[in-house]
Amino acid sequence: MTSLKRTATNPHLRLGLLAMAGALLADQASKLWLLFIYDLGRRGIVAVAPFIDLVLAWNSGISYGWLQTETATGRWLLLGFKVIAVAALGIWMARSETRLATFSLGLIIGGAIGNAIDRTAYGAVVDFVMLHAEFGGKVHYWYVFNIADTAIVAGVIGLLYDTLRGQPAAKAP
Repeated sequence: MTSLKRTATNPHLRLGLLAMAGALLADQASKLWLLFIYDLGRRGIVAVAPFIDLVLAWNSGISYGWLQTETATGRWLLLGFKVIAVAALGIWMARSETRLATFSLGLIIGGAIGNAIDRTAYGAVVDFVMLHAEFGGKVHYWYVFNIADTAIVAGVIGLLYDTLRGQPAAKAP
């Protein structure tokens, strides 16, 4: 009961929920706009800056294209894993004792839900940001990613910083 009471009175939980909602909204709005209004699939590669392009890529796996799966069973297994991870992260966020950890966990959860929505709606995650740089006359490309991925990475960095700062976020479930 003490754990439940602390969760209900966590002063930082609202911040985490706002981070989650913000990440999810920014991710889904950008994807819907790029897919159905801007029609990125028809436009191909669109240069935005000397080091960044927009390009439509469908990721049927997880981070960095690992565990690629084209089957319905594979997609549902990845989705099931994501549901369990989001639930565990939600419990961790509710128990978190620092603002930064709570905010960071909200970003991770929002990004994970955004990519899960894609997997459910389209069978793959919508990626569209491609970074690149020229070194020694050769162009080097980074992975294609989306706003959800950026929120997840920012959240992990926030958790690492919070941990290194010496204030434990709370034990992960």
